[in-house]
Amino acid sequence: MLQSKIIGLVMAGMLALTAITPAVSAAEKAKERIVLQVSDDSPRTWNQALNVVENLQQAYGKESAEIKLVAFGLGLGILKLDSVAGSRVQDAIESGAQILACENTMRRQKLTKADMAPNLGYVSAGVVEIIELQKKGWTVIRP
Repeated sequence: MLQSKIIGLVMAGMLALTAITPAVSAAEKAKERIVLQVSDDSPRTWNQALNVVENLQQAYGKESAEIKLVAFGLGLGILKLDSVAGSRVQDAIESGAQILACENTMRRQKLTKADMAPNLGYVSAGVVEIIELQKKGWTVIRP
């Protein structure tokens, strides 16, 4: 009697877990999902992050890797119009990487979208975006 109740509870728990687990297509499972964190003000780090984007696309193939670069805090400079890495940011976008700017940091630094490189994506909070992606199974890299 007790054993059948335990089995019933285990099965109910498994069903509940299945119900809340998001369905992921076979194509999404096959893709590598990588998010890069850029949060310091070093142009060396910015270039290294952009090198990593290129290297990942070469290693996995552009169609087999979903890559996001999230810049916040001092790292937001990589995405400004006058950034020393500006042309490389555009190359990364054109190659299929999603480049995201933190709007919280923009407000603190009194920046508008007009101050930023073209074709960027925007997130409310860069660090929260990274945390949420990590919860969804994304690999987080901080060059």
